[in-house]
Amino acid sequence: MERIRGEILIRAGQVGQAEAALGRALHVARAQQARMYELCAATSLARAWRDQGKFSEARDLIAPIYGWFNEGFETVDLKRPNALLSELSRYAVSGAFDHALVGNRT
Repeated sequence: MERIRGEILIRAGQVGQAEAALGRALHVARAQQARMYELCAATSLARAWRDQGKFSEARDLIAPIYGWFNEGFETVDLKRPNALLSELSRYAVSGAFDHALVGNRT
């Protein structure tokens, strides 16, 4: 529920409140040991951080969680964080990590 709230708040431009909601979603998922919910919440938060130019933080958040999974890579829930990790890796390879122009993204 908090993850959905966070997504809505992001779309409304209320990034601070969105980060708080997504942080609560992460906390609940971790407390319940719900790895997939944790990955979904982390992916949403990492996208918000990417949009703010916080590429390292975004990568550091989702990479270890994504690494827990060893099957189901054809599912949307694993394709999304994989695509985001690939995008974040391109910033690292290009040397533009944490220095890319955030406004050029759609």
